[in-house]
Amino acid sequence: MTILTRFCKLAVIVLLFSISACTSVSNQPILIPPPVTENQSFTLYPVESSEQIFTLSDTITQQLDAAFPSTKRNLNTTRKLLNFLLENGDASLLYQAGATLTANQAYRDLNANCLSLSILAYSIAEYLGLHGQFQTVHIPEYWALNKGYNLLTGHINLIVTQRRNNNTNVTYVYDAKTSLVIDFDPNSRGEKFQTTPISKQRITAMFYNNKGAAAMLNQNYDLAYSYFLAATKADKYYSAAWGNLAVLLRLDSQYDNAELAYNYALLLNNDNNTALGNLALLYQLTDRPELADKILSKLDLKRQSNPYYHVSLGNNAYLEQNYQDAIKHFNKAKRIDDNIHDSYFGLARTYYQLGDFKQAYRQLRLANKHADFDHDKQRYQNKLQALSDMTARVINH
Repeated sequence: MTILTRFCKLAVIVLLFSISACTSVSNQPILIPPPVTENQSFTLYPVESSEQIFTLSDTITQQLDAAFPSTKRNLNTTRKLLNFLLENGDASLLYQAGATLTANQAYRDLNANCLSLSILAYSIAEYLGLHGQFQTVHIPEYWALNKGYNLLTGHINLIVTQRRNNNTNVTYVYDAKTSLVIDFDPNSRGEKFQTTPISKQRITAMFYNNKGAAAMLNQNYDLAYSYFLAATKADKYYSAAWGNLAVLLRLDSQYDNAELAYNYALLLNNDNNTALGNLALLYQLTDRPELADKILSKLDLKRQSNPYYHVSLGNNAYLEQNYQDAIKHFNKAKRIDDNIHDSYFGLARTYYQLGDFKQAYRQLRLANKHADFDHDKQRYQNKLQALSDMTARVINH
């Protein structure tokens, strides 16, 4: 989904990235972007074109042609293939939250996030003559820890229908008999979250935005700038891209440009809490604490009922070695929703740092129990085995 937001006043700044995507914009007024990309010293690198993101290779299309003759391409006959993509998010398709890949890469490596897997499913559906429509899924704000940073992630899925005719003005009515929802998140599939249709251009911008966030995590700022610039060009109304570009400008000490970009992101979407929180951080860095406190208090109140917010606070406290505070935040997340594996894992590693290996092992088992994806379960099983082996060696000695 990018870098930055402080939810509380801590001495060490933990940056929050926004990846994937959360908002769609319709009937936007004509807005003029701020001139923050003019006369920049960043080195521009080539990025994938929209065609490279979505086009299937000859090898893939040949396999599709062999499996689905042109006379048998309809929703019923292709449902099996699309269900394969849906049902194998944990098996032959290895779901990885941070892996943003083109359709060809996702098909070849079978290792991608929901954005890339949805791009792959869309490209396959379109090749087979079906109609694909991307959707934003309005899930609660969700943070995940990556390389010491809190990443704010969003979620999308894809709805596939039989194409009626070539009239681009056709309005598609979706129902269970004539449509198929492709969603690679089991939590999203199990809940009835609101969805909003989004364009292929928005998906392209999301792709660039994710790649830019990954480059920024690796401190490759020239590449990050290249991707964020491409995102703002692919969809000039994509608020998250402008917010992430502002993060990069802030990291480059371009405080004035960063503030312009944050405010533009908020003008595009006043519910972009990531940009709002990052603007508060900028106010702190530029000696405007009153403005920062006003924003942070508002965000804190708004997010108190979100368990993932408390998980992110726990992760921040853990990184700063405030272990008792971390435990309080993770337990608060559990009280709100005791089915989230992230809070148990946060407790496990915190207790490990405190030397309480019995509690660490207990919380790891609970994290493993509540994990949704096989790769998370395997990760927890490996940690359980390592912790068990370590304690056995201590006892034997």
